[in-house]
Amino acid sequence: MIKPGTLYLIPTVLADGTADKVISPQVLETVRHLQYFIVENLRTARRFVKSICPELVIEELTFVQVDKDATPAQVQASLKPLLDEGKDAGIISEAGCPGVADPGAEVVKLAHQKNIRVVPFAGPSAILLSLMASGFNGQRFAFHGYLPIEKRDRTQTLRHLEKEMQQHSQTQIFMETPYRNNKLLEDLVQTLHPETRLCIAANITSPEHEFIQTKTIQQWRGKLPDIHKQPAVFLIYK
Repeated sequence: MIKPGTLYLIPTVLADGTADKVISPQVLETVRHLQYFIVENLRTARRFVKSICPELVIEELTFVQVDKDATPAQVQASLKPLLDEGKDAGIISEAGCPGVADPGAEVVKLAHQKNIRVVPFAGPSAILLSLMASGFNGQRFAFHGYLPIEKRDRTQTLRHLEKEMQQHSQTQIFMETPYRNNKLLEDLVQTLHPETRLCIAANITSPEHEFIQTKTIQQWRGKLPDIHKQPAVFLIYK
């Protein structure tokens, strides 16, 4: 009976050109010996692997895409080489740590059900790095992903999150599609209490463009940064 391969969770960069600063030698050594990758985005994954291990021939490696629209059958098929051939595999998210706000979590879930060994590697996580830098409660927090697009629904959600923050002393963390960042900022300052604190964390780990600041809603009014089309995380706390 073939022993199943190991599933490695490979962190990738949040900002271009930062691999030498945020990707560990352990990750590099592992990627050099892998030939099979389960990825959120084929293009960005291939580019990332080539950037950290330029000696590898990308055409000789296998990349299988498992994104947010993947079916259960596709998730199951992605683990077939580990089960049938004993191959090791690496999961790569489009940015940051796989399995965290990432469709790779479904692959990991199934891997545990199939008794496949799962090995996570430390790497940059926008959620944790923004929480660390916010000055907010790091013992009690919740990540909500993307908020509703429609203004009425989003306003209602923001009020609910602020209520949760107040009742449970819980940091609330969320994101937005980058081209809607500025609109979200406008809704935040129009909806939340003036004394609620908001941390804006954009371009995390970028040596030139990183922006992380915490102020009250009152202090942000009239002084919002322009973070249009920039990857960002938003946090609120009392």
